[in-house]
Amino acid sequence: MSTLWQGVLPAITTPFDENYAIDHAFVAKHVDWLIGHGCRGIIPCGSLGEGATLTFDEKVALIKTCVAATGGRVPVIPGIAALSTDEAVALAKAAHAAGCGGLMVLPPYVYSSDWREMKAHVAAVIAATPLPCMLYNNPPAYKTDFVAEQVAELAAEYANLEAVKESSGDSRRVTALVALVGSRLRVGVGLDDMVCEGVAAGATFWVAGTVNALPAESVAQFELASAGRWDEARALYRWHLPLLRLDTVVKFVQLIKLIQQEAGMGSERVRAPRLEVVGAERDAALAIIRRALAERPAV
Repeated sequence: MSTLWQGVLPAITTPFDENYAIDHAFVAKHVDWLIGHGCRGIIPCGSLGEGATLTFDEKVALIKTCVAATGGRVPVIPGIAALSTDEAVALAKAAHAAGCGGLMVLPPYVYSSDWREMKAHVAAVIAATPLPCMLYNNPPAYKTDFVAEQVAELAAEYANLEAVKESSGDSRRVTALVALVGSRLRVGVGLDDMVCEGVAAGATFWVAGTVNALPAESVAQFELASAGRWDEARALYRWHLPLLRLDTVVKFVQLIKLIQQEAGMGSERVRAPRLEVVGAERDAALAIIRRALAERPAV
């Protein structure tokens, strides 16, 4: 098994300029900054990266910018998702050609069905390249739920499936996965507000969101929990939790970008159909964010 699946792996946001084109210069700056704070990989084109609003060519260009910005220091592991299986396979092959170190494999956009069809889709992507793959389970977002037994079935058939990102929101799923496939796959936490619970259950990596604005705190949070330094981990977690919870709501993209803007590392611009939060909703979010930043601990 490769060494990709460890530590904090940021699912990066996609920055847009005033014309809502991808700001590649900021991407490069952001990626370098995240690596400098101890992040172990870069995941573009995911849910937080507004992958569903990016064209195929934009995704490939973004992936190439990330690969160049890492300079080989950490792997780039793009999210592979599309409306059709053919497009997802083409994107996987393009990511391989661009020099990515692995793939995060998602179920298809929009269409969700039974295990036979969903298995066929993700299997086609996994088999499209020799790159190590991580299966992304996020039933709240994609309406497809890969249970532990199904993950085990895929792992038995595809040697390059090496990890699973668990985002069901149920920490018992991490326990079930570790028990069933923990000797074969690495299991990662996919929701920010269950990082300590996930590590306690056996997760070895965290695909993180608020890390886009707070890499030092996020890396410290994960490393303290992984080292079993629970008193210190819980203290940091208590401070971090109001922000981490912003990763688990419908407007998580807008809110994490707002954290970035408040922290001085990014803009809140999002692509339609998303719109920037306004009014009372914005005021409530800013109150949470500004209080947390004002009380930011030294790490």
